[in-house]
Amino acid sequence: MAKPWLAHYPNGVPEFIKPLEYTSLVDFLEQITQQYKGHTAFSHMGLNLGYSGLEKNSRYFASYLLSLNLERHSRVAIILPNCLQYPVVLFGILRAGHIVVNTNPLYSARELKNQLNNSGATVVVLFESVGRLFESVASQTAVKHIVITKMGDFFSWPKSGVINFTLKYIKKKVPEFNLLTAVYLNDTLVLGKKRLFEMPSIDLKDIAFLQYTGGTTGVSKGAMLSHANMLSNLAQIDNWITQENKVEKELIAGSEIVITALPLYHIFALTANLLCFMKLGAENVLISDPRDVSFLIKSIKAKKFTCITGVNTLFDTLLQAPDFYQIDFSALKLSVAGGMATREHIARQWKKHTGCILVESYGLTEASPAVTINPLKGPDFSNSIGQPLPSTECEIRDKNNQLLPVGEKGELFIRGPQVMVGFWQHSDETQLALSEHGWLKTGDIAKFDSKGFLYLVDRLKDMILVSGFNVYPNEIESVVCAHPQVSECGAIGIPDQHSGEAVKIFVVRNDSSLDKAQLMHYCQHHLTDYKLPRAIEFKSSLPKTAVGKILRRSLSH
Repeated sequence: MAKPWLAHYPNGVPEFIKPLEYTSLVDFLEQITQQYKGHTAFSHMGLNLGYSGLEKNSRYFASYLLSLNLERHSRVAIILPNCLQYPVVLFGILRAGHIVVNTNPLYSARELKNQLNNSGATVVVLFESVGRLFESVASQTAVKHIVITKMGDFFSWPKSGVINFTLKYIKKKVPEFNLLTAVYLNDTLVLGKKRLFEMPSIDLKDIAFLQYTGGTTGVSKGAMLSHANMLSNLAQIDNWITQENKVEKELIAGSEIVITALPLYHIFALTANLLCFMKLGAENVLISDPRDVSFLIKSIKAKKFTCITGVNTLFDTLLQAPDFYQIDFSALKLSVAGGMATREHIARQWKKHTGCILVESYGLTEASPAVTINPLKGPDFSNSIGQPLPSTECEIRDKNNQLLPVGEKGELFIRGPQVMVGFWQHSDETQLALSEHGWLKTGDIAKFDSKGFLYLVDRLKDMILVSGFNVYPNEIESVVCAHPQVSECGAIGIPDQHSGEAVKIFVVRNDSSLDKAQLMHYCQHHLTDYKLPRAIEFKSSLPKTAVGKILRRSLSH
């Protein structure tokens, strides 16, 4: 197939990645922690975890897991927010030869039970605030071993006691629970330290993560991501972000500090922040709850940070906070946006106030996740999701699976070493998503331009059919969000006797004086008739995923 993007690649970016330099994610950890043993790997609430400490503590936790005599490749669920315990537990699981099941600590009881049962997890490591929730479903799962940690556990006394007391008794964030067989993480590290660590053999083809996603059907499924998948995506991204940039913005190994406000249990932050910036010997500044905007900004201000990743809603939240404009951005080199469409006014405001462009990227859980990214020296806003990463093929196909020419809209198919092995215990869904030749059906509508830049139109399943015309919610949302009195917007299709479907928008205002008639008048100036909303509903907030993507399917309920 033709690859028009290659002729327009940034200088120094190769067509293909080199053979993988690590034999597994465990080998990656061991080499990186040795290379940067004098550097800080992660920091959280003023406490640092060095690369040496990460190696040591993850080894202790791996030894503890091995003492449980679990079957090889057992699934171990992590139910933690961003905290220093997270990378220790994650690499401990991998070093023991097991599979990480990343689990959202904000899940409902139903969601938690379903994921634990589908994965077959026999061990859980959970934050104490999730204790009561887990207790409510524990007897309905296969979990045999429970490890609990508290937010302050890695701090020394008396700060550890102050943090844990504050969360439980002052902020009331830790409901009472009764898990009699549970052990505490700190105790497992003590036990593991006493054992001789004998690492099992780990192969690149072994599954490293079960990363759950709604996919194209809305049914939560575990994407099986191998060590090879993750290391390939790491190499692809590293090839891109360490190549040509302005001299003053070149990334320097061992010198970077990245703000990690997105949850590490989400594939975006897992790969882009944890793995990619570990490869650079960087410090990951972990933010447990980015919804606490004042604490988020306080944490950012405390560091001379050089990089930040986020989604449109995170950048929008920061831009709306008065204290944001007191942050020193003089060291900022790289801002990466993904996870959802970046709005033009957000991108332009970010560049104006930080001096750094928002580099938009695109990925999906089934691809570990990165597929495309924009050049680091691009314009302030291009509306493109970028060019395919090295060793990545992209095609646009019609509903008959035929290749479409440049400029035509169709479904995006991708192929590359980062594409998942398949869905855990869902062979039928795997066959629907993956072709025999390794092409992943993304469920996203996109188009190419002549230089190989991709433009994402919308999700295939979210498209609204109005009198035979295709209406894309992203377009409607972009137009409405450009109104100065609108903060957020979600667009869905609703049944309509005349046109089959019609557009309904849910709007969060930043100025309550805006009424429906004024907003409709605005829309009439920016949208053709069949794209106009036939219903407008004002809301105080919109339902979102863990990383801030608006959940359109929840709007229809």
